[in-house]
Amino acid sequence: MNSQGKLIVEFIGTFFLVLTVGLASASGSALAPLAIGFSLMVMIFAGGHISGGHFNPAVSLAAKTRGALDSADLPAYWVAQVLGAIVAGVVVIVFGADPDTAFSPDSVGKALLAEFLFTFALCWVVLQTATAKGTEGNSFYGLAIGSTVIVGAIAVGAISGGAFNPAVAIGAIVMGAFEFSDIWIYLVANLAAALVAAAAFKATVSDEA
Repeated sequence: MNSQGKLIVEFIGTFFLVLTVGLASASGSALAPLAIGFSLMVMIFAGGHISGGHFNPAVSLAAKTRGALDSADLPAYWVAQVLGAIVAGVVVIVFGADPDTAFSPDSVGKALLAEFLFTFALCWVVLQTATAKGTEGNSFYGLAIGSTVIVGAIAVGAISGGAFNPAVAIGAIVMGAFEFSDIWIYLVANLAAALVAAAAFKATVSDEA
């Protein structure tokens, strides 16, 4: 696949994921986690065969560390994902769905742990269902990955905001849903979790390391 096509897919997928995060969360619906998880799922099914369907800098880092993404592609993926998130944040504001107050974790320690655990789960599921030889060609990887986000959002959304994705955190800051001063929480926890997930993958699927 050509590099330009991969980056366009990463931009579009991240855009719609972050757009859904903003609009669904602002709606106040209890179904917001489902909408967010399903948006990720359908974007993965739409673009996974082109770019891998990461839509998340942490997932891209895990894929690169595992060996499923060329090191040279990682910076470009990150740029496409962050740009998609920023544009989505602006569109959320245009729709008038920006929140009155920004979310900030009550406990930094708990937020770091929550983001680490469920970003690890997300990256682990991506690596095992979308990059492993043992699950090659399966038809369920998008559902598995989207469902992981739903689980995490319901389980710890009230603790950390449920980003599990630095691009989502950046988009949430643009739309006023997260405090800018908290961005380090998501960068540290999400990227660290990606590295640990990749190490765990290599330890359990040694013939693919």
